[in-house]
Amino acid sequence: VDPRPWATGRLAETFELYPEIGTLLPAMGYGDEQVADLQKTINAVECDVVVIGTPIDLTRIVKIDKPTVRVSYELQEIGEPNLQQLLASFID
Repeated sequence: VDPRPWATGRLAETFELYPEIGTLLPAMGYGDEQVADLQKTINAVECDVVVIGTPIDLTRIVKIDKPTVRVSYELQEIGEPNLQQLLASFID
């Protein structure tokens, strides 16, 4: 489900500034305003389930009125360039 039509506050601004995000709903931070915008947006979206892929347990800080499922992931580097090499140009 594309959350952009329901995005509020800073989330709406983020989608405008970074259209390449596409249909992913970013957790831009965990300040009071950011959490409130995230909660309003998630709860406004018409969907059957919310898939949570953030490193934290989002349900501890956001009251979500829909079923949720939490997914995890890990990175296995195979060959080069590796993650450190890819990020080096952004950090220098």
